[in-house]
Amino acid sequence: MATKQARALDAVVAAGRARFRTLPERVRFEDMTEMKDVSASGGPDMYDPERQWAFYSCLALDLGL
Repeated sequence: MATKQARALDAVVAAGRARFRTLPERVRFEDMTEMKDVSASGGPDMYDPERQWAFYSCLALDLGL
């Protein structure tokens, strides 16, 4: 009885080692980055100091601290 369990455990351990023995393939830097053209005028993404409060709020102010 103990040998059946030992063999089953050995099979599970061997399957785990076969699955996790190698590291995943390396992702190239070119595959992780994307090049985008930007407009010279800035357009809708231009920095506007008057409207920054709408995008970067302070958690302490939101909580009333």
